[in-house]
Amino acid sequence: MSTLRPEHPGHGHGAVPPPGCPAHVQGGSGIARLYGPEALAEPSAFYEQLRARHGAVAPVLLHGDLPAWLVLGHRENLEVMRKPTLFSRDSRRWTAFQEGRVSPDSPLGPTVGWQPICVFADGAEHERLRGAVTDSLAQVDRRGIRRYVVRHTKQLVDAFALSGQADLVAQYAEKLPMLVMCQLLGMPDRYGPHLVSACLDLMKGSQTALASNDFLVDTLRELVQQKKGAPGRDFASWLIGHASNLTDDEVLEHLRLVLVAANETTVNLIANTLRMVLTDPRFRASLAGGHMTLPDALEQVLWDAPPLSVVPGRWATGDTVLGDQPIRQGDMLLLGLAAGNVDPDIRSDLSVPVHGNRSHLAFSSGPHECPGRDIGRAIAEAGIDTLLSELPGLELRVAADELSLTTSWVSTRVNSLPVRFPPRRVTLADTAQPDAAAHPPASAFTAGARQHGQHHGETTRRPWWKSLLKLN
Repeated sequence: MSTLRPEHPGHGHGAVPPPGCPAHVQGGSGIARLYGPEALAEPSAFYEQLRARHGAVAPVLLHGDLPAWLVLGHRENLEVMRKPTLFSRDSRRWTAFQEGRVSPDSPLGPTVGWQPICVFADGAEHERLRGAVTDSLAQVDRRGIRRYVVRHTKQLVDAFALSGQADLVAQYAEKLPMLVMCQLLGMPDRYGPHLVSACLDLMKGSQTALASNDFLVDTLRELVQQKKGAPGRDFASWLIGHASNLTDDEVLEHLRLVLVAANETTVNLIANTLRMVLTDPRFRASLAGGHMTLPDALEQVLWDAPPLSVVPGRWATGDTVLGDQPIRQGDMLLLGLAAGNVDPDIRSDLSVPVHGNRSHLAFSSGPHECPGRDIGRAIAEAGIDTLLSELPGLELRVAADELSLTTSWVSTRVNSLPVRFPPRRVTLADTAQPDAAAHPPASAFTAGARQHGQHHGETTRRPWWKSLLKLN
């Protein structure tokens, strides 16, 4: 099976990158820059050149030519993730912050600037804040997620079904996760479309990003006040009522964290998986032939094209050694999730499928492992399954090599997926079914909802895999 990652070059520490390779895009210190068009042109090649030159841990420069360490090895990434006493999440430890070398308008600010949330906490404070998040997320029932996914997928598909063509990124992948997350948080339906636009604007860092963030915060503040007065069976209410006794500001900030993080990563996962399904014949053949299930396909994509390529960061609590590199107290370390997933020490042949193997780094590991990983999987799996069932005969309208990617120093995602399919007229049955599957009883999002049994909206549908192969 082919993958989205190139074959590994030799990775001996003494190897020298060829002229013109990304590793030669250096700052004045001779260290490669992790940002800029040259380094971002082919991130996977960039990581491999760094690995060839430096081994499992490579020095890099961030915006403003601020130094950091990019962790490329799978084992080394796990060591950083699982040892919070050596590698803290508190960004206030960063030497560059302490020495005033990070400008107020630095693009790194929104990513690594300290905030009073679980992401930047260690020890007892981390346990208090994260415990409230994980306990509240644990009450969300996966079957309830599917009902919402089916409802919103059908609504989104109905909007373009008659035309026989669509862009599955702009018209589907970028919208579905936020619509579902709004439901899980306990928001009214009317909030969804506005928050979809606001979060997309926020993540793209446009000129109106600050205004979009203000809208998001104001909306969540209103939600907190509503749920305090009239709690429901939803994530916001469970977070407010948790024994950790979060303040209103703490509740708001963690609602924002969950909403934005879940949206961005799940959008990327859906888009990258659809790209694989539509462009890789062997991938589709494995699905159609029953050699790979849809959950298997998602795990393969989490290995080969994780939603986030790089996660900042960790900060060294003292002098140490990692991957033969001398790490100093206050140094920043970047988790190289994409690079670690293709570490030759654990994947010598990238063409070999990794079905059933969840030891990838896509959701991190250790005390800061993504608490919403199962919810993200559930949204992506149900969304892709329902979409492809609704649109038999789906195929790309352009050649696979014409697809472009949006690449930043933290993620890579396909820009658009222009597709065509036999136009489908929206019928009364089509419009009625989403509503029937979309309004479960209030208890449907608690673990106790399992006693109600299988909802008719989840009945077995006809297989869609063969339509991808145009088999007779």
